[in-house]
Amino acid sequence: MTRTRSLTLSALAAVALVALAVGFTPIESASRDKIFAIPKGTWARRMSGDKVEILPDHIRLTLGIRDILVLHNQDTVPQIFGPTLMMPGQSFRLPFERAAEYTFACTAHASGQMTIVVEPNPTTPWARIRWRLVELLSTFR
Repeated sequence: MTRTRSLTLSALAAVALVALAVGFTPIESASRDKIFAIPKGTWARRMSGDKVEILPDHIRLTLGIRDILVLHNQDTVPQIFGPTLMMPGQSFRLPFERAAEYTFACTAHASGQMTIVVEPNPTTPWARIRWRLVELLSTFR
């Protein structure tokens, strides 16, 4: 066997071991909260014509891992999220118990709405690998 082929097989074996570890290790999270803040001055910026997006249009949550949306209104005016009026300084916690796609009215968005995608808990090794890859890739956006 050539040295190059031996190194290639060793690299493939290492990748396979890492994939097994990633797939069979349960996903744990220190908190089930996914926290977002509406910064002070958001309303004033919008009223001046600034179309800045301070929150993502789509938020991805996962049951059993990060399945509670927390919004903090740090602005000086009330903000509306769904049927909830959040006063300045107030926080709103919304736990999700079912995987689905939800659309809410949201005054912190120029579009006036936000979509929450709640995915099922990844229970199979391949689902855990996919979940971890998506989480890793989302850190680069």
